Amino acid sequence: MRIERIAPILTVNDVATAIQEHTGVLGMHVVMDMGWIAFLANDSGLQIGLMTSDATAPVNPDVSVFVDDVEAAHNAALESGVEIVHPLSSEEWGVRRFFYRDSSGRVINVGTHI
Repeated sequence: MRIERIAPILTVNDVATAIQEHTGVLGMHVVMDMGWIAFLANDSGLQIGLMTSDATAPVNPDVSVFVDDVEAAHNAALESGVEIVHPLSSEEWGVRRFFYRDSSGRVINVGTHI
């Protein structure tokens, strides 16, 4: 399994306001905006996520890790015994993902584009 992208996700009160603030201060640009979540990137592809409330999961993730084989990552998570807080699912916006909670309580969104 290869990691393709890692981006922190900030829970915000208003995505549009957060976009304005972070693009203004950091000079990043919007690469995805679904209303409830947006990702900003710089010219090198480094990213940050901004989210009000996840559309299909019971909790907001702290970080998003995209991999080339989400099934292998899911199997590794199951084998390791970490808490799965959102099952492996194919989302309507073209992502297959699951969430797990680490021993510190952080929630990691592991996904791949389908």
